[in-house]
Amino acid sequence: MAKERLVGNMLIAQSGGPTVVINQSLVGAVLEAKKHKEIKKIYGSLHGLKGILGENLCDLTKETQQNLELVAQTPSSALGSVRKKPMPEDCRKVFAVLKKYNIRYFFYIGGNDSAETTHIINEAALQGGYQMKCFHICKTIDNDLKENDHTPGFGSAGKFVAQAFMGDNLDNRSLPGVKINVIMGRHAGFLTAAAALARVFPNDGPHLIYLPERPFSLEKFVADVKAVNDKLGRCVIAVSEGIADENGEAIAAKFIKEVDSHGNIQLSGSGALGDLLAKEIKEKAQISRVRADTFGYLQRSFCGVVSAVDAKEARLAGATAVKFACGGQFNNGSTAIKRAPGKTYKTWIERTELRNVAKETRHMPDEFINAEGNDVTAAFVKYAAPIVGPLPKVGRLKAAPVAKK
Repeated sequence: MAKERLVGNMLIAQSGGPTVVINQSLVGAVLEAKKHKEIKKIYGSLHGLKGILGENLCDLTKETQQNLELVAQTPSSALGSVRKKPMPEDCRKVFAVLKKYNIRYFFYIGGNDSAETTHIINEAALQGGYQMKCFHICKTIDNDLKENDHTPGFGSAGKFVAQAFMGDNLDNRSLPGVKINVIMGRHAGFLTAAAALARVFPNDGPHLIYLPERPFSLEKFVADVKAVNDKLGRCVIAVSEGIADENGEAIAAKFIKEVDSHGNIQLSGSGALGDLLAKEIKEKAQISRVRADTFGYLQRSFCGVVSAVDAKEARLAGATAVKFACGGQFNNGSTAIKRAPGKTYKTWIERTELRNVAKETRHMPDEFINAEGNDVTAAFVKYAAPIVGPLPKVGRLKAAPVAKK
């Protein structure tokens, strides 16, 4: 005898930093939900948990496929986002809304903090005896979710970073000097490392890459930059916003004190880190032309720079979460992208426990970072290239220099 399916309405929301492909996950989930008769209405919460608490919902049930497909191709969070951790009193309000709208299927798209929120809501539902399927849909440009080979959002953000460095390297070759770019990445350096994909010709930048996984020393940084500049007459540098000293304290935290409800310091809210590093190079290495940029939010929702693989996998993550919820086998969980070993790029989506993804982060493997701690290895490039996808072609003049008369 077939197991009786849970009948009711669905609620989906987006949380944390927006990405270029987060709406692919939203649309993938909504279109898949429309195929399942046990899901009657599909609601979207505006601005994540905040929208649930304020009963600020929209009805997605009758959205046309044509409009949904347009939304899927649009960067940033179509439902709006939020950074909010539910407190005990919030859970009581959440369940009042869930019961009022007969929500039996709950999906939250986001990173590890969003997985933690989903886990909290799921545990509260179990304790309250409220029957509901709770699923987290993986997403983060930081690429730091445990159980995942990589996460939706990283490929497109990595493509932006790589292309930005391609352009910056060409600019720096034309007008030599030192250029520092600060990239997002609180605890994991995957996105900063993606800058390495910009290299096409010998001596192309970035010439140095600094990641949170290795202790950062200002003295060594200055020496590294000076050595490259002495050799090439220029230097392009990728620096993660999360670089930390030998005690684990983020360098940027010395200047920024703002935190969100999950306790995360807002490292991307200032250009202070880039300014500090530029000042050190000017004063200690005696290099006059030094510039620093902080990519900041540009990396997250830049129109027109989309990894095709990223978009496809983001859509699949959303659809698969609904399949897991409606399949009768699982009541909760998180989607995780797995990757087959070998030369051929092949991935699939698995279900993992919420507690495996919630709150904690993963880091760049040691084999992806060079011995000096100031660059990545060929193993990282091999890992990241198919996720980011093809990059623009660039050329260089081959003309031989003319002998002086």
